[in-house]
Amino acid sequence: MKFALPAVLAATYAAPAVAEVLFKEQFNDDAWTTRWTESAKWKPKSEMGAWKHTAGQWFADENDKGIQTSEDARFYGISAKMDGTFTSGDKPLVIQYSVKHEQQLDCGGAYIKLLPGGDDFDAAKFGGETEYAVMFGPDICGSSNKRTHVILHYDKKSDNLLINKEVSTETDDVTHLYTLIVNPDNTFQVLVDNKSVRKGSLDEEFDFLPEKEIKDPDASKPADWVDEAKMADPEDKKPEGWDDMPAEIPDPDAEKPDDWDDEDDGEWEPPMMDNPDYKGEWKPKMIDNPDYKGPWEHPMIPNPEYKYDEDMYKVCSKGCTHVGFELWQVKTGTLFDDIIVTDSVEEAEAFAQETFFKKKDAEKTMYDEHMASQEPEDDGDDDYMGDMGDMGDFDMGGMGDEF
Repeated sequence: MKFALPAVLAATYAAPAVAEVLFKEQFNDDAWTTRWTESAKWKPKSEMGAWKHTAGQWFADENDKGIQTSEDARFYGISAKMDGTFTSGDKPLVIQYSVKHEQQLDCGGAYIKLLPGGDDFDAAKFGGETEYAVMFGPDICGSSNKRTHVILHYDKKSDNLLINKEVSTETDDVTHLYTLIVNPDNTFQVLVDNKSVRKGSLDEEFDFLPEKEIKDPDASKPADWVDEAKMADPEDKKPEGWDDMPAEIPDPDAEKPDDWDDEDDGEWEPPMMDNPDYKGEWKPKMIDNPDYKGPWEHPMIPNPEYKYDEDMYKVCSKGCTHVGFELWQVKTGTLFDDIIVTDSVEEAEAFAQETFFKKKDAEKTMYDEHMASQEPEDDGDDDYMGDMGDMGDFDMGGMGDEF
C-alpha cells in the first residue's frame, strides 16, 4: 500500500536524500512519562483530566499501549520535546499518528499540534493559547460538526489559517491513522488510513494570499443600465369598475336574530364576508423588457496586492521543537499512539506498516467479538406462545366464574 502522492512529487524528490525522523513515540514503556510533560499550569487541577497508559478495550497486543483520555468533561494537555528541530526547507513535513475513539465520541477534539519554542517552550503552561505551527487531526461535536482539522501557521499573518474545505474524519470505535504532508512546492495532502482524503495547493485551499483579482474601484454601473428583465405592459389597461368592487360584502344569508332588540342592541347589521367577485389590486401584466441588458457585472482587474509566495509551506520557518495535545472532551476514551514527525514520506509509510497496518486486523477482530458479546442473548421468549398450540386438554371451564 503506497501513499497517493502527486506525480510531481516523484520528480521533485527523486534525488537521494538523508531522511530524518524528528520524533517517534509508541508509548510502549513506563518511561514515557519522562518524555512527556502534562500541562499542570494551564488550567486549575479540578478542570484537568488524567491520562491513562493503556492498550484500550480492544487491541492486537495488550502490551502495545498508548495514552488515553479518562475523565469526562475535562481539559487535557500534554507535550513532548522532539529529538530534533524541524525547520521548513527543501524537504516535506510529515506528521502522522493514530487515534482510537472507544467512547463513541460525541463532542471533543483529538488533534495534535506541532509547536515552536525551543528551550523557551513552557511545557507546564502549554494550552489553547500557546503558539503553534500546525494543528492537525479529528474534531467532533454533534452530528454536523465532524471534520479533520488542518490549520497552518503563516509568518505574514497574525492568525493561523484553517483549510477552506471540509476534510472528512472517521467516527467509529477502532483505530485510524492520520497523516499530513506539507511539501516544499506549496502543496499538501491529508491521508486517513493511508488513503488520500484531501490534497491540493496551499494557495487554493487556504487563505495564504489575497485574491488574484479585485473589482475595479473606478468602475460603476451606468446610470442608464436596465437590469429589469420584465416590465409592465403599456398596452394593458385596468378594466372599468375594477376599483368599485369591495373586498367584503354583507353576508346575504345572514338573518337578524329573533331576539334582537333595535332599541337595546342598536340597528342590526349583517356580518361581513369575503367578496367572491373581488379580484384584488389590479396590476398590469408583465412582458419582456426590450431594453433589458442582463445583470451588470462589476469588471475585475488584477489585484495590485497579490504576489505569489514561494514560502507558504514554511510553517516551521523558525524551527518546530515540540509536539502536544491540548484538548477538551465531554465524553472521554480517545487513545493516541504511534506518533511520527519526519521529513520523509517513505519513513512515515514504513512506520505505518510496522504499527497501524500490522495491528488493525487483529484489533478489529477483538472489537467485533466485544460488540457481539454486548448484544442481548435470544432466550426464545419472543415465541412464548409457540408451545400452546395444542390446548385440547387444557380445562378452561373453571375460569368462567373468575371474571
